[in-house]
Amino acid sequence: MTEHLFRHDSYLKECDAVVTAVDDDAIVLNRSIFYPMGGGQPGDTGTIRWADGSATVVDTRYGEGGAIRHVVGEDAPKPKIGDDVQAELDWDRRYRHMRMHTALHLLGSVLQYGVTGGSISAEKSRLDFDMQDAVDKEAVSKALTALVEGNHAVSCRWITDEELDAQPDLVRTLSVQPPKGAGKIRLLEIEGVDLQPCGGTHLNSTGEVGQVRIGKVENKGKHNRRFNIHLDD
Repeated sequence: MTEHLFRHDSYLKECDAVVTAVDDDAIVLNRSIFYPMGGGQPGDTGTIRWADGSATVVDTRYGEGGAIRHVVGEDAPKPKIGDDVQAELDWDRRYRHMRMHTALHLLGSVLQYGVTGGSISAEKSRLDFDMQDAVDKEAVSKALTALVEGNHAVSCRWITDEELDAQPDLVRTLSVQPPKGAGKIRLLEIEGVDLQPCGGTHLNSTGEVGQVRIGKVENKGKHNRRFNIHLDD
């Protein structure tokens, strides 16, 4: 199993590691700062370097047994098992994902409805809500901006499966439930604003989100309203 360094520090930009496996199109390391695709957040990209070569990571995915596969493509050069390497993120892309993901949590705290879906990208992100009410886009935008400017602290902590079962209101996603069975579940807490299970990468404070804007609001079915957001910088 790969040690998930990003779970404990989302701001790590590079790390030293050892190659534990190599397959046709990916490299597996004993530890990684690369976030693997999941929960609506894309897999990270970046570079892996070793003594006599380097490879561009074009995607990151989960493999078997908790391993993280750094996808480099079949034709890319690859290190050997046991080689020491340095892994480096495409930090600008990752940081935008962190800003977007944190902003979506803020949006979800403004719109108190069940979440039916969502996705994150560096250019545009969205959340889908189980709602039929009329939308006051200006009021939602003002509330979202106020939460960003409030510069609330953001942190993570862990609870057990049993503790989550005793607090079912923490789970607002209707289509996907937090993974259980590992004995603990990671919670994202925005102080005084939001608390819910989330395994993604996030900021240390809401002020880092910066200029965020509500884009198109779409009807995607009788019980599905889609809110798009953009970062204006």
